[in-house]
Amino acid sequence: MTDHLNAPHGGKLVDLIAPDDRAEELHKASRDWSSWDLTDRQLCDIELLMNGGFSPLQGFMGRADYESVRDNMRLADGTLWPMPIVLDVDDEFGGDLAEGETIALRDPEGVMLAALHIEDVWNPDKELEAEAVFGTTNPEHPGVTHLINRGGSTYVGGRIEGVQLPVHYDYTRLRLTPAEVRDEFARRGWTKVVAFQTRNPMHRAHVELTRRAAAEQGANLLIHPVVGMTKPGDVDHYTRVRCYKAVLDRYPHNTATLSLLPLAMRMGGPREAVWHAIIRKNHGCSHLIVGRDHAGPGSDSSGNPFYGPYDAQELLSEHEEELGVKMVDFKMMVYAQDLDTYMPVDEVTEDIRTLSISGTELRERLAEGREIPEWFTYPEVVNELRRTHPPRPNQGFTVFFTGLSGSGKSTIANAFLVKLLEMGGRPVTLLDGDIVRKNLSSELGFSKEHRDLNIHRIGFVASEITKNGGIAICAPIAPYDATRKAVREVIEPVGGFALVHVSTPLDVCEERDRKGLYAKARAGIIPEFTGISDPYEEPEDAELVIDTSNLAPDEAANQIILYLERLGYVGSPTI
Repeated sequence: MTDHLNAPHGGKLVDLIAPDDRAEELHKASRDWSSWDLTDRQLCDIELLMNGGFSPLQGFMGRADYESVRDNMRLADGTLWPMPIVLDVDDEFGGDLAEGETIALRDPEGVMLAALHIEDVWNPDKELEAEAVFGTTNPEHPGVTHLINRGGSTYVGGRIEGVQLPVHYDYTRLRLTPAEVRDEFARRGWTKVVAFQTRNPMHRAHVELTRRAAAEQGANLLIHPVVGMTKPGDVDHYTRVRCYKAVLDRYPHNTATLSLLPLAMRMGGPREAVWHAIIRKNHGCSHLIVGRDHAGPGSDSSGNPFYGPYDAQELLSEHEEELGVKMVDFKMMVYAQDLDTYMPVDEVTEDIRTLSISGTELRERLAEGREIPEWFTYPEVVNELRRTHPPRPNQGFTVFFTGLSGSGKSTIANAFLVKLLEMGGRPVTLLDGDIVRKNLSSELGFSKEHRDLNIHRIGFVASEITKNGGIAICAPIAPYDATRKAVREVIEPVGGFALVHVSTPLDVCEERDRKGLYAKARAGIIPEFTGISDPYEEPEDAELVIDTSNLAPDEAANQIILYLERLGYVGSPTI
């Protein structure tokens, strides 16, 4: 492992990859160590730790660094660093660890990536961390919900010796390490470089603002998109990178380049802006473009923004001299219709007519197959977006029924299946509760843990069907709200999703009970029976609510068909 200085771009880079002979020693020794399979977020973190993107960190933070960063945005030695970088594990694994041990860190296929020499093991106060780092404990903030609901509750800190970087098979020539990016700048003769952080496709406004930003600073441009974890619902990085490559020729020769950043974003707003600046300094950049609500997750369900529009700019401005990275204001660009040009919004006078298309409208135009004008984006970008986001009649979708036993879910699902098959055009798969129990989950019982696992399996299969343009009909009881929401999160990024609450009252369900299950549950013969001895959490986010007390199955199925027709999921393709 070495530290090296690659002047004039940035400061010292930490290289945590061990020499070949030491890596071989670690491989052999790891046979006697415990192993931890890294999560998607941890894979991103360890790559940037090992390749120097997180310089000056030497590994996952110990408790002293973690608490200092959490409370003061500085490492224990006073170095500015705004985000905790920790290895979170479950209590079962963490409970057996102790200071002085070494564990092997592996990718999901079991390939050893690094050795972690443990210096600290502790249980953090996650509520305190959320409030300090994100400024909120609201689980609607994606960083908070990951921290509190998905991350492990034991933190393990220590020095890392890297064996190899995570393997990527996509866009390998664009996945440059910080040292390689610096070398590329030196080869091109670039001494001032503006970095553009993005997790979205680039359209004409983005190209215009980055051109202006670089020109105003007398600098070149690094388009540096995040291709690790971003905000749920974002366009996948494969599509985005094709869009970035498509617009690269829109810049003058030798003024802009593209490199990919395997960062797991936290959507942490102001603190994340400072973090992004440090990472870009490590990549040799002298400037960073920072816009309104930089790296913020937007607003909560009540419409209240998590961060102010200029909070990130203000915090980075306070530290840019210490960082040695200058902030470039993101000037929002709008299209002046009569002038046929883009201009900063603060330069627009009352007599200038402007046009704009929001992200929501763009998604609607793609879904409906409507025209996307050239003043907004380039034809080659539209082509790439349409390849991934076809109009709704060509998209896959899932209809997910939930309700009590005997509510009529399976009957409606079968009627709905027949109507779709009658219409034709796409494959349809029915994942009824009994069918899944027999073929996918025969070994599971009916504890909450096993019920959740059963629903997650249904969600996974439905997401694969949806992703490949098919129709999935799911009809389990699915009594727990959090599990249903998890299924929605898996499916919505790849196609349509509609939750149908079959809200037939309990007394009606009992009257229909042909198998006597409710009577057995009330007699205590069947434990943990939904609606009797186990709760049913009624959904508040259902797209359709259907009470079958006085509604025939074909009428209920027709309501769902009409709903899908209104949204455009069934019907003739528009392009």
